[in-house]
Amino acid sequence: MRKPAESSVPLTDVIAQRWSPRALDETREVSWDQLRALLEAARWAPSFGNTQPARFLAGRRGDATFRQILGTLTERNQAWAHRAGALLIGIMVSRNEKGEIPYAEYGLGMAAQNLVLQAVAEGLVAHQMAGFDAEAVRERFAVPDDAIPRVAIAVGHAGDPAVLEVDKLIERERAPRKRLPLGEFAYTGEWGTPAF
Repeated sequence: MRKPAESSVPLTDVIAQRWSPRALDETREVSWDQLRALLEAARWAPSFGNTQPARFLAGRRGDATFRQILGTLTERNQAWAHRAGALLIGIMVSRNEKGEIPYAEYGLGMAAQNLVLQAVAEGLVAHQMAGFDAEAVRERFAVPDDAIPRVAIAVGHAGDPAVLEVDKLIERERAPRKRLPLGEFAYTGEWGTPAF
């Protein structure tokens, strides 16, 4: 299922095609090569002073890491994320040998976005989630104190919305994508004056 962005100007394809479905095809796998490409893309994200604060835990469906990550998700997210081909946890390293890393969370966000856009380039979809237990991740994976689990990411192949089995979720999956109008997003001169 494709849901390209409706934009005022043409966008590069990986941005236009990126969206966050919950309906995933559990019969298809995310290969090790695809997962490696996603993590390489994340590794090459910009960061403040090249501090590279992003780290990822990654598991493919069927392995122990996948099961451990799945177990940290909220019940609501587990209900659909078990169909993913891979599950990841994005972790922000907050300190290095020089002290606190400035803008570490922003660096992790940039890395996660690179990962998601590479997923689109690989013919995959990705759904980022805040609904997980960061302390459970910390305990299960022996994450050090200066590393903070911030986001869970499900990656896989888009599936039929009917697999979600709940009418409200199926409708949401099929609904058009929405964004604020550009005039409410970008300003010029002063706050509230549309740039376009």
